[in-house]
Amino acid sequence: MSGSRLLEVRDLTVRYGARLAAWSVDLTLARGEVLGLVGESGAGKSTVGRAIVRLLPEGGRLEAGALRFRERDLLRMTAREMRQLRGADIALIPQDPLAALNPVFAVGRQASDALRVHRGLSRRVAERVIGALLERMGIGDPDDVLRRHPHELSGGMRQRVLIAIAFSCRPTVVIADEPTTALDVSTQAQILGLLETLQGEARAATLLVTHDLGIVAHTAHRIAVMYAGCIVEVAPRGELFRAPAHPYTQRLLDLVPRVDVRATATPPAEALMPTLVSPPRACPYRDRCPRRFATCDESMPRLRPLGPDRAVACHLFEARA
Repeated sequence: MSGSRLLEVRDLTVRYGARLAAWSVDLTLARGEVLGLVGESGAGKSTVGRAIVRLLPEGGRLEAGALRFRERDLLRMTAREMRQLRGADIALIPQDPLAALNPVFAVGRQASDALRVHRGLSRRVAERVIGALLERMGIGDPDDVLRRHPHELSGGMRQRVLIAIAFSCRPTVVIADEPTTALDVSTQAQILGLLETLQGEARAATLLVTHDLGIVAHTAHRIAVMYAGCIVEVAPRGELFRAPAHPYTQRLLDLVPRVDVRATATPPAEALMPTLVSPPRACPYRDRCPRRFATCDESMPRLRPLGPDRAVACHLFEARA
């Protein structure tokens, strides 16, 4: 991907109490790039996104790793420095807009906060900026939306408000955590279209976190697949969809709905994703893998390159080397 590297994540490890939520995660984001981070619920995707902005839920602990934004070490920043960075240079679009917005205050008051804090605008001017963004998103009467409280808005409308807040200060990195959760299909398409338009205009590096490969099929430049807290495959979008390498990626693609295929049977039951307390000594996917062989029970495969911008953690490829 062309463009300067903005964000670098190296050997990221996060715990919630004794549970290992993410381990040895390596990611990079370049200017203008959309990186899809995919995997089923519990894979560790949202943990990675929140660790980058240092907003882990209560009980979350960043145990190891390096986070660099424009060569600045995020882990060495003070809480005050991180507050100055969040919203201005790195923006988070949270998973649950109703939980993210304060029910006590009108939407306009909260939506204008980032512009007031980071750009020094008055509330009135900041609300005009947010209103203009909402109008671009197809909202006919943005002033009415800004006067309302979060519970008075639909899920899609609340999601638009969060997107407007995120892009209001023109950040260079955006973390979008499951931005279409609980929305109907048509609203999902609208939200993804808005994200793509605003991301392209700002040339923001975007980490798009989702459990659905179908979501990133037309938006991501590269895709990283997570399973049991680690990255198992990274590839450019076209290569991953054309020839997925890891058996887990193949399984996720099998579950993407296709209009040309009619379901004729119930998918087979699968083993649950393992809950880890330490890095696994064998492949964590082995109990679900249709291509399991002896080495899978003996050691953990390492992420190894398959070509430019492509890597996979699977013993099948080590066996062929």
